[in-house]
Amino acid sequence: MLYQITDGTVTLGGVPILSHIDFEIRGNEKIAVVGRNGAGKTTLLRLIAGELELDRDDKRNGPGIICSRKITAGMLSQQVFSDREKTVEEELLASCPCRDTYARERFDYEREYDILFTGLGFTKGDKRRKLSSFSGGEQTKIALIRLLLAKPDVLLLDEPTNHLDLATSEWLEQYLKRYEKAVVMVSHDRFFLDQTTDVVYELAGGKMTRYPGNYTAYRQQKLKSIRLQQKAYERYIEETKRLEELVERFKHKPRKASFARSKKKAMERMTAVSKPEEDDVHIFTGEIEPLVSGSKTVFEAEHLKIGYNTPVLEITMRVRKGQKIGILGANGVGKTTFLKTAAGLIPPIDGTYSLGNNITIGYFDQHSAQIMSDKTVADHFHDLFPALTEKEVRSILGAYLFGGREAGKRVSSLSGGEKSRLVLAELLQSRPNFLILDEPTNHMDIQAKETLESAFQAYTGTVIFVSHDRYFIRQVADAVMIFEDQSVMYYPFGYEHYLERCARKDTGESMAAQVKAEEQALIAGMRAVPKAERHRLREIPEEEAYFDWQLRLAGEKMEAAGMRTERLQDDLAAMREAWEQSEGFWNGGSWDQQAEYERMKELLFQAWEEWNAYCLEWYQIGEEGKLI
Repeated sequence: MLYQITDGTVTLGGVPILSHIDFEIRGNEKIAVVGRNGAGKTTLLRLIAGELELDRDDKRNGPGIICSRKITAGMLSQQVFSDREKTVEEELLASCPCRDTYARERFDYEREYDILFTGLGFTKGDKRRKLSSFSGGEQTKIALIRLLLAKPDVLLLDEPTNHLDLATSEWLEQYLKRYEKAVVMVSHDRFFLDQTTDVVYELAGGKMTRYPGNYTAYRQQKLKSIRLQQKAYERYIEETKRLEELVERFKHKPRKASFARSKKKAMERMTAVSKPEEDDVHIFTGEIEPLVSGSKTVFEAEHLKIGYNTPVLEITMRVRKGQKIGILGANGVGKTTFLKTAAGLIPPIDGTYSLGNNITIGYFDQHSAQIMSDKTVADHFHDLFPALTEKEVRSILGAYLFGGREAGKRVSSLSGGEKSRLVLAELLQSRPNFLILDEPTNHMDIQAKETLESAFQAYTGTVIFVSHDRYFIRQVADAVMIFEDQSVMYYPFGYEHYLERCARKDTGESMAAQVKAEEQALIAGMRAVPKAERHRLREIPEEEAYFDWQLRLAGEKMEAAGMRTERLQDDLAAMREAWEQSEGFWNGGSWDQQAEYERMKELLFQAWEEWNAYCLEWYQIGEEGKLI
């Protein structure tokens, strides 16, 4: 046991924040602390950092905090720069414990410094800039680098992904996985927690509960625990009611008096089961179906050029009924422009697009949530859907976390996240068959996000959405579109599968081998049809043979494109590795092959696009042949 708190209480300003908590760090565990805002998460980090002390408690056995040895704890929020006129290099090298310029320890420190500095999005030239020339977010990242270089026994991180873009967050995830010491972190980035943590502590009502596993495992365990306790509570209430009825029925009958007394004693001996606290998240269990089914093809675009004055990018695609597509990409690449074009809010610059028959659109962006009204939430919602009874209105609003007092709030007094949640509830209640959503969960807390994730999973219509919340994308999207370098890549297997593919690409696994494995897995899935269906297919062998032939041809093109992509990728990796091992690289010199490297990167991107197109062609042949 590296660090342990037993029966600890912390009071600030006369208000108890942590109440008789138990908490422990075992070895190099990566721990997440979760809970609602104001629950005391940051207070716990400050306690571990030594900024706060436990309240004195004469009833507690022992000191309250025990360490197996003398440990160091470093907290990101403690990091400040006393002299912002220093350069980054002066500040970070001043923290090096080894003063000998030529010592091995110094070399290792500077190499780690280089890895961290470039990994968190800076260039080598930034080392010579003064701290005062960086923005607040960049200074926070530099402070994080200084903290990581110190390698404390317990690394304490409070919202570490704030100010980080997607690529940098992913890099930090991989770094923390390899960090050889313990980490305790607080974050609202659930995907980040899933990737980095192996233990979750939930902080609620001043108490802490330990759950093994990452964030998703914690949620599953908690919901299972609530269900089991609810069943136990219902059985307890049912048995108590049964015994009370028996006692009441027979207590006045002389021949049954002893029987009634025995049942009353049995009731008194029963262990009371408390009613479980309801989870903050509402999980939708039934389907949310559109009012109108709509056609099989929802949206088609052919060489569609989008933008305002000049084209941002060109898109050719088809969206099928029931798909849920998440759109990824950096800011400014055209994601919102595409959504507005698809929704008919802005005209295309060139090309064509069309909606299928009987397609009804529900559109949401951040402007949609700028509603102002002096009506209560319940009245506002009821006016939109007057056919609903008041009870139905209350029930629906409760499912979107507007229960009780929340439904009585004035719409104008709601926060931005609450207004967004209300508008999305209205959209889902109106039940269009094609939802186009731009950042639907911005400014929402975790409970609201998970409620809406559940709602969108239950929705059987078609969804195209933009989001920077990777966990939300993983939970909702069954396919992703990546907007990058003025082009669009469609990936039909979901976000997590896409990340696995990217990871395997980075490890150098054969692209052709990846394609072949996925091809075989999908073909196996196509063949996994009920016996009756297999019998029907045998009755039309010509059609089956035709689609098998098409699949084989498409698969051959897909594999050839994969092999070309693999060769280019290997050549690029070899070129980059040779440069990074050269003396010029470590001396900060320029790379004479930079132009050739960029040209090969462009060829690799074109080859990747070609391979992706062949993957999609193969997938669509299987679907059209009714094999998927």
